[in-house]
Parts: sequence; structure tokens; C-alpha cells
Amino acid sequence: MRRAAALLVLLVAGWLAVGVGTAGLAAAHATLVATDPGEGARLEEAPDEVTLRFTEGIALGAGYARVLGADQQRVDAGTAAVDGDVLTIPLRGDLPDGGYLVTYRVISADSHPVSGAFSFVVGDGELLAAGAGDQVGATDPLVALLLPVARWVGYAGLALAIGVPVLAATCWPGGWRSARLGRMAGGGAVAVAVAALATFLLQGSYAAGAGLGAAVDPALLGATVSSGAGWAALARVALALALLAALRPVWRRGGPGSPGRLVAPGVLAGGLVLATAAVGHPVAGPWPALAVLVAAVHVGAMSVWLGGLAALLATALRPETGPTDAAAVLPRFSRLAFGSVVALVVSGIVQSVREVGSPTALVETAYGQLLAGKVLLVVLLLAAAGVSRVWVQQRLGIRRSRPGRTVSVHAFATAAAPTAGPLEPGPEEVAAAADRDRLQAESADEHLPSLRRSVLVEAGLTAVVLAVSAVLVATPPARTALAQPVDVVLPLQGSSGASGSVQVSVDPARPGPNALHVYLFDDVGRLTQPAEIQVTLTERSQEIGPLDVDLEPAGPGHYVGDGMRIPGAGTWTLTVDVRLDEFTALTAATDVPVR
Repeated sequence: MRRAAALLVLLVAGWLAVGVGTAGLAAAHATLVATDPGEGARLEEAPDEVTLRFTEGIALGAGYARVLGADQQRVDAGTAAVDGDVLTIPLRGDLPDGGYLVTYRVISADSHPVSGAFSFVVGDGELLAAGAGDQVGATDPLVALLLPVARWVGYAGLALAIGVPVLAATCWPGGWRSARLGRMAGGGAVAVAVAALATFLLQGSYAAGAGLGAAVDPALLGATVSSGAGWAALARVALALALLAALRPVWRRGGPGSPGRLVAPGVLAGGLVLATAAVGHPVAGPWPALAVLVAAVHVGAMSVWLGGLAALLATALRPETGPTDAAAVLPRFSRLAFGSVVALVVSGIVQSVREVGSPTALVETAYGQLLAGKVLLVVLLLAAAGVSRVWVQQRLGIRRSRPGRTVSVHAFATAAAPTAGPLEPGPEEVAAAADRDRLQAESADEHLPSLRRSVLVEAGLTAVVLAVSAVLVATPPARTALAQPVDVVLPLQGSSGASGSVQVSVDPARPGPNALHVYLFDDVGRLTQPAEIQVTLTERSQEIGPLDVDLEPAGPGHYVGDGMRIPGAGTWTLTVDVRLDEFTALTAATDVPVR
């Protein structure tokens, strides 16, 4: 229990120490930061194209990018193009005056769709409502339900396919002769393959915002095949079936015979863990290679620990197995499980720092709340595991050295000739070992029911933790959700009323350097050049500012503040002061939440 408590302290203290002091880019889920034309812009002439810029690289895949007229008919021409984080939609050349709605659904680097809509006006047309675009981009409810279910099945299958053979290879050689364990490992591999195949089929519908019936649409399947998530799913199918084929002869023979025969299954298991980790949040954002490695450690440790628990419940802890096997396997698995828990905690700290970023995000975002719930469940899981470990230490004679206790070993040099081999134990040593094994077996037999209850609690909590993890994979990381880039169009106000507008873009709206873009428009939506422009930042609650922002011209009516530094978290007011001529001064302001 003390070790479990120490691990919990390590998790919280490490996350607070590193997370509070770490500021980086958003980890995943692309966010729209700028558009041309801007949202709500009124243009004198129709543009040749519409461009959208996101916080990270995107792909069109099975998604779409459309421009609709007031009659809901498409007015875009050709195919939209993606260049890194910029999406370009070409338009027809004969567009009449009127309102136009841009709707999009693109795939971010973490394989999740990002959708939205905005509108602009050409000439004297009426601005269209952008709300309809949000409905078009909604994910089908059945697809949204089946995807986390498939992920949960895949995680559970992975634990069985990897954890059961690892238990037999490292803790219980006799386990290779158990037909039940062989069926569990084989069933786990099949579950991984089926879940990965289901994920592959559902990914196209998920990306396109289509229903379940579109899962076998050739166009969507082709788009999934060309995506990283599609390749990872197919790799899991192939690796799981290959692992099943490689381990089947081992289970049939009742053991590998030699350690070399486990090399191929080990490589396949490692590849399966890597293919599971190399999707979703780890592949997006900074340091993707390191993030995938950390996620692989997390997945591997989970599989070893949870798969071993399931195997113990199914065999070693059953009454018909007998106390001798339990007394032999439990001390070894206790040490293996402890090492797995340490790996889970350390990798969990690193993942939390990358995906959450600050303690504030734990309570202000859906991802943070889910993660906090998962941590609470893991604490309960560690408590149950601590009870089981204490049971093993007390009943099977495994005890840690007490502080201050030393053991003296005396060696005496003699002139005797070296022996040809190791000394054989004498009759007294053999009898003492037999008595110790008998006492351990009797103790295990008497108290196994209490251990079974503790391990059952662990297994139940494990199922819930895996379900929360399956949902977390598709939830925008807290760092991304909390620190949303700002892109707004504001009316410019003067002493004689409103005149023109200004589009302000702040990315990523986090403490430290930020990119600022300012676009000035006149009354008819044309870019206009002012006589003077000034931008300031103020944090009233902290009595900071106004702080001047250095601007550089980047084109007609366009100014850039690269490296605009925001000193810290808070609600900052960004004010734009514009002087068109000697007599006309205009201003606009907006709040920028910074976390």
C-alpha cells in the first residue's frame, strides 16, 4: 500500500511540477485560425478562391470542402487542394452578388474530423446563417457510438493477446499447457483483428460525417486506405493474425521448447503495440516520435498487467487449479505487475503533460475531466493492486528489507582446488525448501478466496478504465480545447458611428509568442489602408497594460505582429485603434482568453 501511495504522489507531483512549467503548442485536433475572405466579410467582387488556415497539417481524405450559394447549390469549381495547414477551394468565375456559405470537414493529423462553416457576401447580398454548416458536419450518432466500442474491444483483446503469453513466458512455464490460457490469448488476437477491421470500416463514415451504411462505400474506403489511421488499422489486423499463427504451435506443444522460438512472437507483439500507439493524439503536435514511444510503453505495460490479471483469474486463482501453482506464480507476477505499474505511471505523467499542459485544463475541458476521472479510477485500481500485493508478501513469504537491517556475509579463503561444477544442495537444504513450499501452498490454499475477490475488483475497474481510455482517444486534448486560437471580425466604431470592420487573428492564444494578423476593411468589404494603426494588450484584472504590439505591413490593409508576446494567462483585451485621416479615428476591441 505504501508503494501504491508513493506512485500516486509521483503521478500528481510530477504532473504538477512539469505541467505547470511547460508551455508548448497544441497537441492535436486542428483548429481554424484564419480565412480569406474573412467570416462576415462583404466584398465588392467575387474572389477566385477561398482559403482556410489551420493550426496544424490537415488532409481532406473522406471529408469535404464546399461553397454554397443562397439556393444551397454548390458554386465551387474543381477539387479543393491541401498544402500543409492551408485548404484552398477554387470558385466559379461567374458568381453573382449574394451571400455564400463555406462548409468544410477536414481530417486533422490525429485522424479526427474537424468541421465548421462561415459565410461572406459579394455586393449587396444578404449574409447567410452559418448554423446550417454545423448540422451538415455532425457525426452520425451510431458511428460515434460504435467507434469507442471497437476501440474498447481492441484494447481488451490486446491485453489478452500479449499479457497472457507474457505471463506464461516469465512467471508460469506450466501455463503453456493450459488450454484455457491458449484460448484466451487466441481470442484476444482475434478480437484485436476484428476491432481493427471495424475501426477501418467506420473511419470513412466518421471522417465524412456519413451514416453506418457508407462504411463500405468504395470512395470512403479508398480515402481511408490512403490515410495514416487506415494503414495503422490494417497493420493491426495483419500483426494480430500473424501473432495468432506464431503462438498457436507453442500452445499446442505446451511450451516454446527454447527461448529462441519466442523471438518471432515477441517481435510481432511489439509491432502490434506500436501500431496501436501510432494513431490519434501521439502522432499530432510536437515530438511525435517521442510521443508514440511513450504511448507504446503505456500500451505495452497495460497489456502485460491487465492480461496477466485476467489469466490469473481464469486459471491460477481458480479452486480446481490447486495451491501449488498459485504459490509459484503469484510472487513472480507480483514483481512483473509492479514494474508494469511503474511504467504506466511514468508514461502517464509524460502523456498528461503533453495533452493537458496545466492543472486548469483538468476542470475546464471535457478531456481534462475525463482524464481526472480516469486517474481516480486508476487510484482505486492501484489500491486494489496494493491489497493483492500485500497478500502475496504476507502469505507467500515475499518481504522487502526493513530499513537499517543488514545482512553480513563472511567468506573464507582456502587453498582447496576449485570444484568442477556448482555445489549440490545437501539433504537438509532440500528438506527445508520442501517444507517452505508446503507451508506456502497451505497458506495460499487457505486464503485464496480473499485474493480472488481483490483481483476481481481490479478486473472490474480495469474494464471501466479501458472504456474511459477508448473515449479519451477521440476527445480533443485539454491543451487544444483550452487554448483556442482567436479569429474574429469586429466593427470599427467612431464618434459618428460604425465605419468598416477589422479581422483579428491570434494564434495560438497562449502565454508567450503568438502570431497576430490584422485585416482592415471599408464599408463595402474592401481592404483599406489607414493613415495610422495601433494595437495594444490589456489585462485589467491584473492591472497590466496597455502594452503596445509591434506591427509590420504585409500587404494592402494587412498587418502582422509576428512574435507578439502575451506575458501570462488571463483574459486579455486586444484593442485596435485606426486613424483613417486627420479627422476620422476608429477603434475596436475583443477579449482574448489565454491559458
